[in-house]
Amino acid sequence: MIVWLTYTGDMQSTATLGGGCFWCFEAIYQQVEGIHSVISGYSGGSLDNPTDQDIYYKNTGHAEVVQLTYDPDIISYRDILEIFYVMHDPTTLNRQDYDVGDEYRSVIFYHDEDQHKIAEQMTKEFAPTLWDNPILTQILPFTKFWPAADYHQDFYNKNAEVGYCQIIINPKLQKFRQKYAARLKTNPS
Repeated sequence: MIVWLTYTGDMQSTATLGGGCFWCFEAIYQQVEGIHSVISGYSGGSLDNPTDQDIYYKNTGHAEVVQLTYDPDIISYRDILEIFYVMHDPTTLNRQDYDVGDEYRSVIFYHDEDQHKIAEQMTKEFAPTLWDNPILTQILPFTKFWPAADYHQDFYNKNAEVGYCQIIINPKLQKFRQKYAARLKTNPS
């Protein structure tokens, strides 16, 4: 018996990245062709089901992250990490812009050995071509992801007029759109 399998283009992979406030990366990756979903949340900590209060006041060790599902036939993990390294400063310890604390650290949580190898290579070979100071990005195995509260999800699209969005996110989006115009979705969600 011969069974034919037809590829429908529905292949999905997952990436989990932290580089400061998750609102910034959420707004950026929502616009990238091949990214199916972007969820803001927390990873890398010691407490299950953490709340915002736990993260910011109890030293749980979680990082603010975005968890992406993407089509590797449209965008590679390497391309996702290129955007990651271009769009935040991986040379500052536990800080991005005005956000300070270990929850804002630069971190890549890899989901398999291929992602681990690519993350190591991009961190050693690509990131130093962009930044003069040493790269401080952590590369850690993924264990768990906890979605942030509902009001954190799709934050920029719901709150574009808020000061943080105007001062911090808008310049990053402008930089992203200029540098990665060819990667923009035709109808971003």
